[in-house]
Amino acid sequence: MPQRFTSSLKAPFIALVHDLKRGWEVMRTKGPGHIQFWFIALLIGIASGAAALGFRLAIETLQAAFYRTDDVSTLATHARALPWYWLLAIPVLGGLAVGIVLNWFTPDGRVRSVADVIEGAALRDGRVEKRAGVGSALASLITLTTGGSSGREGPVVHLAAVMASWVLSKIKADGVTGRDLLGCAVAAAVSASFNAPIAGALFALEVVLRHFAVHAFAPIAIASIAGTIINRIQFGGVTEFALPPAGGVAFYVELPAFLILGLLSGLVASVLMRAILMAEDIGNELQRRSGLPRVLRPAVAGLMLGALAIYFPHIIGVGYETTSAALTGKLVLHEAVVFVILKIIAVAITMAGRMGGGVFSPSLMVGALTGLAFGIVATAILPEVSGSQTLYALAGMGAVAAAVLGAPISTTLI
Repeated sequence: MPQRFTSSLKAPFIALVHDLKRGWEVMRTKGPGHIQFWFIALLIGIASGAAALGFRLAIETLQAAFYRTDDVSTLATHARALPWYWLLAIPVLGGLAVGIVLNWFTPDGRVRSVADVIEGAALRDGRVEKRAGVGSALASLITLTTGGSSGREGPVVHLAAVMASWVLSKIKADGVTGRDLLGCAVAAAVSASFNAPIAGALFALEVVLRHFAVHAFAPIAIASIAGTIINRIQFGGVTEFALPPAGGVAFYVELPAFLILGLLSGLVASVLMRAILMAEDIGNELQRRSGLPRVLRPAVAGLMLGALAIYFPHIIGVGYETTSAALTGKLVLHEAVVFVILKIIAVAITMAGRMGGGVFSPSLMVGALTGLAFGIVATAILPEVSGSQTLYALAGMGAVAAAVLGAPISTTLI
């Protein structure tokens, strides 16, 4: 009996020893490679987070200088007191500078964006154009500091991708490794921009890599956390927006209203993207017919933006002041509707003029204003079963941004 019992344990024991030896061999041969890659991911996360932080601080510093203010968080309010010719001249001069930069750094005068990062992940083993990327970052910096109506997150993501491409060329990595390292850079840039490590990691997986493979999660999480730490060293735990007080849906019958808001937000997002594409086509046609030099195209767009900013300074820059005003219910119905229309026009002009910047921040502003306008109407029609207007603004902000990016999960977390 004891001999039979010993024999029954012998086979599992031998199998266990074999598995342990095999596991040790895998760890010995592949473990250092993984650890080395995670260390590179950490360095990329720190560098991308620092780049995002530096980009943001540079924008704020230059905006303060150009618009003569010490508090860029209230830039639109302060701009109302500036002379009209100053508001007109700043974007024109900025457009001239952008045209020169793009003419020097890019072969086609086009600003690189998140779409190019996605293309690099899908077709180029995680690589993007380095020279054009540096020029695009500089052009976007000039655009955002001189009155362009766009966002800073897109340029930061592409700049991080440029840094990742440089590292990839040094370590001669390609394939899965190259794409994963690109995802690390993107995750760190997003998390550093929004102080949101989980959202940064999911953004890289959901938008750029387009998969949730296990092998990519650990290095991307490491880089995302590193980017967040860089942000919190400078800004602490402060969020990007002034959020409304905590609230909830007043009654279950209010849920269909949020469904309608979602459909409306999708429509508004479609209008925003179609306006950008239509303005691009119109700009190309006008440039062809007029013979306007490519280097002057951003200056013409700057002239149009400056003319708008004289009367509606809310279009200047990323628009976070107006977004926060919408989220806290400080705007009335007609203001919200007018600002939505004007912001869409301003973003279309900026993009068609090839001035640089992204569309994520504008989509947040447009979404918050759309949600607030809808919430004002909804709460007026059914006040007894309606919650806060600002809750609609928050929902609209997420819905429009998610529709523009095609990334509902990471956008919700941001």
